[in-house]
Amino acid sequence: MALAFRLNGEDVLIEHADPSSTLLDWLRDAKGFTGTKEGCNEGDCGACTVMVTDSRGSKALNACILFLPQLNGKSVRTVEGAAGPDGSLHPAQQAMVDHHGSQCGFCTPGFIMSMVTAHTNGATDYDDQLAGNLCRCTGYAPIIRAAEAARDAPVPDWIIRDRPVDPGPQPLMPQSADELAALYAKHPDATLIAGATDVGLWVTKQLRHLPQMIFLDGCVDLKDIEVIDSTVRIDAMADMNALRTAMAPLHPSFAEMLRRFASQQVRAAATVGGNIANGSPIGDTPPALIALDATLHLRKGDNRRELPLKDFFLDYGKQDRGSGEFVEAVSFPRQPDTLKVYKLSKRFDQDISAVLGAFNVTVENGRITTARIAFGGMAAIPKRAANVEAALTGQPWSEATIQAAAAAFDQDFTPMSDMRASAEYRLETARNMLSRYFAEMNGAAVSVLEVKP
Repeated sequence: MALAFRLNGEDVLIEHADPSSTLLDWLRDAKGFTGTKEGCNEGDCGACTVMVTDSRGSKALNACILFLPQLNGKSVRTVEGAAGPDGSLHPAQQAMVDHHGSQCGFCTPGFIMSMVTAHTNGATDYDDQLAGNLCRCTGYAPIIRAAEAARDAPVPDWIIRDRPVDPGPQPLMPQSADELAALYAKHPDATLIAGATDVGLWVTKQLRHLPQMIFLDGCVDLKDIEVIDSTVRIDAMADMNALRTAMAPLHPSFAEMLRRFASQQVRAAATVGGNIANGSPIGDTPPALIALDATLHLRKGDNRRELPLKDFFLDYGKQDRGSGEFVEAVSFPRQPDTLKVYKLSKRFDQDISAVLGAFNVTVENGRITTARIAFGGMAAIPKRAANVEAALTGQPWSEATIQAAAAAFDQDFTPMSDMRASAEYRLETARNMLSRYFAEMNGAAVSVLEVKP
């Protein structure tokens, strides 16, 4: 596979690229660019962060789980290219020096590239922008001060000049949904690569060999989110940051949960379609989408079909998706915002959910008319709480109704115990989430970010 992209301002051509090689390995082994560090090699620590620019803008991404073909036609900046051609430091680099933001230095290149990307994009929510970068020496206060100090400096010319390149056609890199449908129908056993935030670990951690890979990033017609009067349609290749932006005015609790979905680097790569299609019982978007009565749009060749998202998940690791069939989009009806999404994890930032609950209850004249409640982390699949819903529907909107319905969780779920939580804890917290929903919908402050001593 021949690949063309721009690296630190210089054009690069790889004539015989291994499609399963990661950018991190290529940078360190083939180019000798060892500033990009290997820490966790799974997209958690951020030591390998690079800036990738294409026609849609610049993103901070984890090089350790970024396959080389995902860079085709794009522009990449590593820490070696953060400074200018004449050695002039980027404002983020100078600020880190001035504010003593580095100690051992291992994490520093990743922090720098996250800061360079945030600076390029004018993003100033530094706690979120840097949540995917871990430091165990300096502490975050001087790093945050450095980011704030660099905020108003102009974006350097050498960063502004980063532009995508023309990569030319590639046989396993479709440029549209139609091309993908035709290609996947011919090669139904191929592994589809969207953001690679999950598949990347198959290679780096499980050491799996992927004999054939189809890379979807060129399918720009699968990256949109359309909001019209009646419907919200989210294309499969829309990333989590785009989803968060779209949900903020419609369902802000959903958007707030997405702020805690992994990290900035992972959200910039991870796709909605991928999060659904891999069928994880602890995927964070399916419960919220199920609570919104979402419909899944699937395609195989020229044939399309739809099904309720809740029916897509059959059993652990098993979904209602045929050979050569792929997720094209997910949609849900526009509706008044009664959705609340609660993520429970051991860390606030960048952690896998122990339990995630999504609640969407409609009340008319003091009585519950509809209830859609779904959970992740409570079963082998993302699953609705059907018995809890039945216990609520038609009943008065009252504390007594909530307490009575809480008993039905035992009928809906038999959760497992693992390193994240015990079965008993999961059931108890699910009940508590229902009480939290009732309290929040009645005006109580329930978030730890809101409640003050």
